[in-house]
Amino acid sequence: MNAVSTADSRLSDLDRPQAPGDGRGAIAEAVTLGALLRCCVREVAGPRGLVWPAEPYVLLRVAGTLLRARVHGGIALRFDGPAEWLSDGAWRPLTSEMLVALIERELPGGNDEFAGQVARSREAIGALLDAREGGAAPGDPWLASEQALVAGHPFHPSPKAREGDGWLRYAPEAHAEFPLRLLGVRADLVAERGDTRALDLSGSAPAGYVPLPAHPWQLGLLAADLREPLADGRLVDLGETPRPVAPTSSVRTVFDPGTGMCLKFSLDVRITNCVRKNAWYELAGAVELTERLGPVFARLAARFPGTRWLPEPGYRSAGLGVRLLEGLGVILRPGPWTVCGPGVTPVLAGALAAPRGTADGGPCGTADPLVWWRCYVERVAPPVLDAYFTHGVVLEPHLQNVLLGIDHHDLPVEAIFRDMEGTKLVRDRHDLSGLPPAVAGALAYDADRGWNRVVYCLMVNHLAEIAASVAEHAGRAVLPELWSICRDVLTTYAAGHGTPPLLAELLAGAPLPAKANLGVRWARDADRSAGYVPIANPLA
Repeated sequence: MNAVSTADSRLSDLDRPQAPGDGRGAIAEAVTLGALLRCCVREVAGPRGLVWPAEPYVLLRVAGTLLRARVHGGIALRFDGPAEWLSDGAWRPLTSEMLVALIERELPGGNDEFAGQVARSREAIGALLDAREGGAAPGDPWLASEQALVAGHPFHPSPKAREGDGWLRYAPEAHAEFPLRLLGVRADLVAERGDTRALDLSGSAPAGYVPLPAHPWQLGLLAADLREPLADGRLVDLGETPRPVAPTSSVRTVFDPGTGMCLKFSLDVRITNCVRKNAWYELAGAVELTERLGPVFARLAARFPGTRWLPEPGYRSAGLGVRLLEGLGVILRPGPWTVCGPGVTPVLAGALAAPRGTADGGPCGTADPLVWWRCYVERVAPPVLDAYFTHGVVLEPHLQNVLLGIDHHDLPVEAIFRDMEGTKLVRDRHDLSGLPPAVAGALAYDADRGWNRVVYCLMVNHLAEIAASVAEHAGRAVLPELWSICRDVLTTYAAGHGTPPLLAELLAGAPLPAKANLGVRWARDADRSAGYVPIANPLA
């Protein structure tokens, strides 16, 4: 079995019939409990000095209660078997409901939404597993990898929480596909920028109108706002598009096989941390960044062969006030097959990182795991670091924003970066004076914030999870060797680029910043205000 065919099978255990007593509900509970427990280690007990290694366990105390779980994977915190709590001198099974109650006792301020969000996430995982049992993965290996993330973010308290009704018919994890709805926008009301010609292939509009594809879920959410423009002819409903699209891992971005393009829609629902809406300044910012980053990625590709990116060359919407401008806005992005070299297959990094819980199979396919890992780190890390140090660009290389191009030897030979929403410019290194203040503000980070984002996404969210999966495949004893190889790759980059002080500190073992997903959900804050907690640096 090669790396491409195993990308979706990283969660294949979740698709197979389970032994008696170990059904999909039990898997959903285990995934939910594991995510909560990781959050507690990282954000609750850890900062309070209440986490202790006791091999093969990790021990932690939450709200005065001692918990334990068998652990491997280093800072990725992969758990073996059920977590337990100590009661009257005996270890008893821990449940997600019990852990939610302990978190509610431990954290200040209260949050009457939290338990419901965790429960809905657990129910969603169960529903996705049921849907996958009766469905078939796409034949396209890239799309199959996009739709493989049943468990979601391993360090999020409610990784699959989704608001609203009817979400399952649009869920990538359920192998959904569906037609879009086509609107006609009166030509004098079209709001767009950049190259939007691919949208004209969605279908034809009457004379005097411009076609605008829309996500059917979003149209239902905007029904009240659309009633008047549809009644007076500013918009016309042209029905369903003739061919189905497939949702990718972000839910709101879909792939249109007829054009080879991805379309990023607004969805006015909360998915994990965020309401997934294209704000007006993000519509403009995506095209602005694409224009500015073209020369940057050309230089990165020349310096680091195999570096690819997916630009966002245009957006289109309807100029009918901010609510509908944002709600109907769609951003264009080419599909990854358009940038891969001959014989190279794109696979979502998140699918390669998904824990399987067994030693067979794995992200490396038939390749030697240590060789595969070195190739992987060499493809991903140097261009991310050089974008920051040389070009003042903050890429967001988390597991859902990076695709790996795998060759016929099962080796990663290309790294494909995408999603301009998370890409920022270091404020004092780029002239943003000609942009509207809201657009400029959304495009820029100060240097420290940018570095924290780079290190978190690259080291904590991405490489730590891939390393844990490689170790599950190759034998867990290799994890220190994997980090030694990573250190060697980063040291080589540093030596060739003047050893920037921030990178020297990272190589010397400075603590890593880990995003506080539990904290931001507990505080009910916007995701952009999430802070970081320090965790151990495996490069030390």
